[in-house]
Amino acid sequence: MVLPFRFAVNMLAPGSADEWRTRCRRAEELGYDLILVADHLGMPAPFPSLVAAAAVTTRPRLGTFVLNAGFWNPVLLAREVTTTAALTEGRLELGLGTGYVPAEHERAGIPFLPPRERVDRLKQVVEELAETLKGAEGAPRVGLTIGGNGNRVLRLAARHADVMAFSGGRFDGGTPTVLTAEELAERVETFAGFEKEAGRPVPAERNLLIQRVLVTEDRAAAAAEFAAVVPYLTEEQILDLPIVLIGTVREIVDRLHALRERFGFSYFTVLDGAMDAFGPVLAELRSRPGE
Repeated sequence: MVLPFRFAVNMLAPGSADEWRTRCRRAEELGYDLILVADHLGMPAPFPSLVAAAAVTTRPRLGTFVLNAGFWNPVLLAREVTTTAALTEGRLELGLGTGYVPAEHERAGIPFLPPRERVDRLKQVVEELAETLKGAEGAPRVGLTIGGNGNRVLRLAARHADVMAFSGGRFDGGTPTVLTAEELAERVETFAGFEKEAGRPVPAERNLLIQRVLVTEDRAAAAAEFAAVVPYLTEEQILDLPIVLIGTVREIVDRLHALRERFGFSYFTVLDGAMDAFGPVLAELRSRPGE
């Protein structure tokens, strides 16, 4: 089943109230479908930021991308979700993940658990929030996004999530590495198998976080520049990385269609630093019939 495209911008940079309002209005003006906020120390606090975004926009949905389940008490989180869903007039989408930055836990005085226990914690939060997300007693329903790549997270998302967010990277012994197109394809295929096991009548929407948007007519030069970040990949592998969009506007539009066809990704998130650079891509897509 081919889903229509959705595009989000993940807001990471802090700023004044005026700066925040201006950036959110700009995201709506450029045509983004969602405004998202991460959950890292040193970045904007998710829920008040989303309420502020709702106050100056009318169309984009608003979401967390993604909350660190280890930071949140499920009962208190349910209160935040219910209040924010109401104040944003039903535009909230909740994203959850296991958390992956030990230094943030240390700074917050919260134990950084081993991987299995972090997934257990995520599962607990998802299950305890189930009734809240349904929108009981007239409250708006809140869609659930689960982010990650490991088998247990994929299996959890296959059972509960409206959106499965693939990061396109992993941490090997604390060192971040990107997934090649082939490695990501294996993760997507594994998730599809878990969905089949779960007996889902409708598959989850698939999201991909784009790490770099480089609009250029010289793809080879741009790939060479990016090679400093991923020296273990060839130029061909870099240009084939799903998390990097390199090329002219039309080439990137074609690339997005190819990613949807190959992996089933229909929902893409770009980082706020690329918000304006990606704008012409959105405009080109919207100008095509049926997009």
